[in-house]
Amino acid sequence: MRLRDTPTIEVFERLSCSPEQAWALVTDIELPTRTDGELQRVEWLDGATGVAVGARFRGHNANPQMGEWHTEPEIVEVEDGRRWVWCVGPVEAPIAVWGFEVESDGDGAIVRQWAKAGTGRSPLSDFIAQHPDKEGAIIAHRMSVWRDGIVANLAMLAQLATAPA
Repeated sequence: MRLRDTPTIEVFERLSCSPEQAWALVTDIELPTRTDGELQRVEWLDGATGVAVGARFRGHNANPQMGEWHTEPEIVEVEDGRRWVWCVGPVEAPIAVWGFEVESDGDGAIVRQWAKAGTGRSPLSDFIAQHPDKEGAIIAHRMSVWRDGIVANLAMLAQLATAPA
């Protein structure tokens, strides 16, 4: 596995709610802060209040191996009710690109969350440059951290989708 190949993680979950309810859940940027993942706190920037192309938010992250850091992603794509995508780092050379997708599935909804590693300069790319012989293992570990976070997010969505209103 090489960073230049922009490895991607994708996980999906069927929710027992309407696609509209699923969309409301996946567009809550605070959702991942309710799980045990890296995102600890998040807030909208520049007066933004919701998912829209060009809107930005700040995510405060923590990880035992990497310490604490923050990012300021920008939303780069929105298909209302269906898909939203945000870019971490410069759009022209992203560190990562993340997204949620919702589709109807009979009496429920399928929600997909995915993340793709970018080739922009980051602490990950710097670490790989210091240990090029371990690139595959480094990326595999990072992808497993992302997968665990996505699985936790989707489990939280499933729980919220079945909670009484």
